[in-house]
Amino acid sequence: MSTPDRDNRNAAITLALTLPTDTVLYLLLPLHAAEFGVTLAEAGLLLAANRLVRIVGYGWVARLYAGRGTRAACLMAVAASVASSLGYALAPGVVMLLAARLAWGLAFAALNIATQDMATRLPQGAARRSGTSRAIVAAGPMLCLVAGALATRWVPAPMVFLGLAALAACALPFAAGLPAGQGTDALGKGGPRFSLPGRMDVWGLIQGITLEGLYVFALAILAAAAWPEAGALAAGAALASRYLAEILLGRPAGALAERFGALRVLIVVSLGSAAALAAIGLGALWLGVAVVVVLRGILQPLPPPVIAAANPGPARVPALARQATWRDIGAGLGPLLAGMLLPVVPVPALFLGAAGVLALASLGLARPSRP
Repeated sequence: MSTPDRDNRNAAITLALTLPTDTVLYLLLPLHAAEFGVTLAEAGLLLAANRLVRIVGYGWVARLYAGRGTRAACLMAVAASVASSLGYALAPGVVMLLAARLAWGLAFAALNIATQDMATRLPQGAARRSGTSRAIVAAGPMLCLVAGALATRWVPAPMVFLGLAALAACALPFAAGLPAGQGTDALGKGGPRFSLPGRMDVWGLIQGITLEGLYVFALAILAAAAWPEAGALAAGAALASRYLAEILLGRPAGALAERFGALRVLIVVSLGSAAALAAIGLGALWLGVAVVVVLRGILQPLPPPVIAAANPGPARVPALARQATWRDIGAGLGPLLAGMLLPVVPVPALFLGAAGVLALASLGLARPSRP
């Protein structure tokens, strides 16, 4: 295996082993808030906290990544993810859990930059490596969401995170295998600065609001309503289906992007996702849900190679981090908007509106850039 492929694999496995500490909390905290010593309102704050800290912390993390290098940044991130998972298990109450969430938010920022950096460091084969990376990363949450839901039948929900802490610790040797030394691309740039969004940033914001926020919020509710006697397992299976699609379709998506161009494939798939949201709004619920799950699996690997191609050299890592920041803003706003609008806006109008906004953002990417 070539060095770029090996580094890409190690970064992806590191995130795959640590990410379940976050995704399983999204499943278990709202359903078992009392066991964690918080109210349902406090649970919502805790689930949003890791995204909020990333919005303000991506620049700081990127500077750390540039100055200390991939290996050191990821080793620190793995240690933080183990500590946060232990915090979920052993430190109930909103204050301690909030500290754990903030630690995880910064850890994920470093790991997310690393996976995108390793996939796109060499332009040749970037889309293929990005697809492989997404497939590997998705395996951890997919398996642990179902296992975590099943485990709550026998152990208290917080104790599930003791096992996830041990799983995250298994990422240490893979993080240690990443390149040492300073990060070349971001070095001297001081990391990304929060600035007015470009077209990919706007698309990331809208994608976060619609496909990461509104859709996921509605999917969990629909799954739990369909199987009320097994709410946690139903919601876990529904959320796991998103990651299964990434596992099955990540590599084919990378191959499509290599053949036809990552931007072209991204626009087509994004427009298809908008059409699927419109189908949900028009009453074709499960057809629309199935199409979104499939297209999201294709879509996930595509933004990094698009951004890398548009921002070569030292601009690449800051651009990747900036787009991730705008996507986090959207993913944080999505559930909040859904919670406020669902009681007052008809569901068809909400989904049709989301489809229209996503379609406009997708078409905006097709406009030629001004010199």
